[in-house]
Amino acid sequence: MKAGISTASLFLKKSNEDAVALLNEWGVPSAEVFLSTFGEYTPAFGQLLAARKGALPVNSVHTLTEQYEPQLYAAYDRVREDAFSVLRGVLEAARAIGAKYYTFHGVARIKRTGNYDNFSFLSPKTREICEFCKKYGVTLAFENVEWATYNRPGVFRELQRECSGLKGVLDVKQARVSGYDYKAYIADMGPALAYVHFSDTDGNGGTCLPGEGVFDAEEMLRCLVGNGFDGAVLIENYAKDYEDLTALKESWLWLQEKIYKITR
Repeated sequence: MKAGISTASLFLKKSNEDAVALLNEWGVPSAEVFLSTFGEYTPAFGQLLAARKGALPVNSVHTLTEQYEPQLYAAYDRVREDAFSVLRGVLEAARAIGAKYYTFHGVARIKRTGNYDNFSFLSPKTREICEFCKKYGVTLAFENVEWATYNRPGVFRELQRECSGLKGVLDVKQARVSGYDYKAYIADMGPALAYVHFSDTDGNGGTCLPGEGVFDAEEMLRCLVGNGFDGAVLIENYAKDYEDLTALKESWLWLQEKIYKITR
């Protein structure tokens, strides 16, 4: 198990190209790159990141998913074609930086009606997206998100029935927001759990850096180990959660030490 950092934690503080250079300088053993504009969803930007990241191992890429992911499930062919065109650029960028996984949200649950829980509709389309990602050497990884497709335990296993290669991402914050215990999501994903997005909580619903709040990180890490997990636990915080970059580095070192004590 490795402690890593998502460049989402540096959003508005560092550009992605500067963020990967910084994480490499710190010696971070695993990172997620959070691409956030259409200009970053390109092979050219992937090449820029590859040139700037040095030896930094990139676990995964993430995007502003609402920009095109819901349209991957659209009924109208032209809409879907445009969405897959955007996804192609993301995957080419991911391939350029050696990312293994693509963090995926799927459909946003923003309307009163929709195919949100119609798995006979969702599963085949998810399988198609999985196969599309594989062409670029990237594995689709569904993240539990309160307002998106995977909004509760059980959804992942339903999707996995028709997409055996599907992987999962545990987002601890989103589990808390959804009202379900994060352990239920770990059980739902089982051995398909590929990596974790982790942030702490101040106890009042707010987020803070790991090690600064009240969340029992040791219990979570022991639960992960008990379920055979050996992937990356990536710090994913908001820019508002800290002032100085030193705080983020110290949080990463704190998490790294926790993992060492539990897994040694």
